[in-house]
Amino acid sequence: MNNLLTQKMGYYFQLLRWNKPSGRLILLIPSGWSLWLTPAAPPSLLFLGIIILGGLFVSGAGCIANDIWDRKFDKKVIRTKERPLANGKVSLKAAWILLILMLFFSLFIVLSIPQESRNLCLLLSSLSLPFILLYPSAKRWFQYPQLILSICWGFSVLIPWAASESSLAGVTLIYCWLATILWTFGFDTVYAMADESEDKVIGLNSSAISLGGKSLKTVSLCYFLTCIFLALAAFKANLGLIYWPFWLITTVGMQREVFLLSSKSKGIKTSGLHFSNQVRLGSLLLLGMVFSKII
Repeated sequence: MNNLLTQKMGYYFQLLRWNKPSGRLILLIPSGWSLWLTPAAPPSLLFLGIIILGGLFVSGAGCIANDIWDRKFDKKVIRTKERPLANGKVSLKAAWILLILMLFFSLFIVLSIPQESRNLCLLLSSLSLPFILLYPSAKRWFQYPQLILSICWGFSVLIPWAASESSLAGVTLIYCWLATILWTFGFDTVYAMADESEDKVIGLNSSAISLGGKSLKTVSLCYFLTCIFLALAAFKANLGLIYWPFWLITTVGMQREVFLLSSKSKGIKTSGLHFSNQVRLGSLLLLGMVFSKII
């Protein structure tokens, strides 16, 4: 009985992607950028905990929605055919229950935000929900579904800022938001390259397919602009000199990652490694912001 329960919990963790920390971190990193660029930085540990939990619940909801939409297609793609909803280890009913549970927990997190920021955060959360739940369908009707995901990621910057500042005022926020949109479009385009040949057969869209031979140049430009906008954000936020070596290493590192892609064949391993390295590079930028505020 205990073994069966443990096995079931493992499948639910897979459905939420909580067994893959890189995917959770790459959402939380822009939230960290936002928090450490606010005038109120550094945030309290309690506030950090609220944002982290919110990110875990929302990303879990997004992953479940993705698998519900794609459960029939996932069976036909090598990278996704072993997902618990696609292989029948989790029922559709259980997936819906877990999705509703994650959305309820997300709402609880928003309601725990201080009262002066709560209404704005509720509004932003409500605006983000259609994008989160409909993103998986975008690959059926939109040539650049990665742009929809980028908008979802953009809310991970707006909501923490609103929670901290009780407003969306400030050019620093705009720069951070633009950087997040571009970074997400870049790394998710690379991620889509792993499924490119299979998506063409199935009839699904992706930015990797739509851009074709221009994919890597576009990703390179996205990463370059990401670093430019974060430099502008850091300048406006008066980050200390200690931030800039981190920024320089990250800027060079992102371009190096794109260069390495040009010499490798497309595939799950290549895209997965690139994705993991973007987590490291984004974390490096965040570390520079943290050091700049506490040293």
